[in-house]
Amino acid sequence: MAEDIKKANDTPKRKLKKHGRTNETRRRLMKNKIAFVSLLILSALIILGIFADFIAPYPYFEQNLSDLLQSPSKQHWLGTDQYGRDILSRLIYGTRISLSVGLIAVGLALLAGGILGAVAGFYGKRIDNLIMRCMDIMLSIPSVLLALAIVATFGTSLPNLMIATGVSTVPSYARLIRASILSNKDQEYVEAARAVGAGDFEIIIKHILPNCLAPILVQATFGVATAILTVAGLSFVGLGLQPPISEWGSMLSEARNYLRDYSYMLISPAFAIALTVFCLNALGDGLRDALDPKLRD
Repeated sequence: MAEDIKKANDTPKRKLKKHGRTNETRRRLMKNKIAFVSLLILSALIILGIFADFIAPYPYFEQNLSDLLQSPSKQHWLGTDQYGRDILSRLIYGTRISLSVGLIAVGLALLAGGILGAVAGFYGKRIDNLIMRCMDIMLSIPSVLLALAIVATFGTSLPNLMIATGVSTVPSYARLIRASILSNKDQEYVEAARAVGAGDFEIIIKHILPNCLAPILVQATFGVATAILTVAGLSFVGLGLQPPISEWGSMLSEARNYLRDYSYMLISPAFAIALTVFCLNALGDGLRDALDPKLRD
């Protein structure tokens, strides 16, 4: 009875402490003006991607041969391409593709790398050595080259592009999570959880990983930016999504043939990629500062 009363009294304290940390992190993030503005811009881009069907003025595949290569105007704010397609509409639809590929690719990499890193760090010894040597082999291959090999082998569909981008970054997440597990698995709270009968899976999921979220979250934010650049690079060399699907990298690839006379075709997707990657990197820097306990005031 006494233990139950003590647990009941401790539960609100833990919740308050957790909410206090969350509020403090939010406050510190909002205090960083660049990170906060980047978060707002990324939120706006996500909304554009989700509601592209309602926001875009034209279908991304609609061709109008009477409007070929038109400069920006009231009818077409960013102009038209060589097929008479509205560049603004294709840019908005490209936001959906680029962000979804980046987010899903990082999610796949984080899932696979998280499992491998957690198993390697928690159990150690031969399992750790085997998994880490495999990760070292993957790290010896440039991530872009590995993604190129996967896409060239299995085709240029959207799922293959996500898998290729995700697989190429698995080792970085595996090593990060392994390091976090190694630094936390001998802590007192882990020993206490093991003493009350918690299994290995429960200890990893409920006790260790929640205390490793800060570096994982920051790395994932940077990873989305890297994934977007990788996908754009694959599309630029012709191994990404194929026309008429709209994607920023493929728009750049099409525009390079018209750079001299119709530079506006290249400026829009290039600016979209640069802005998105900058905002993701700025948000990652802001999260790193907000989640670092050493920098709390």
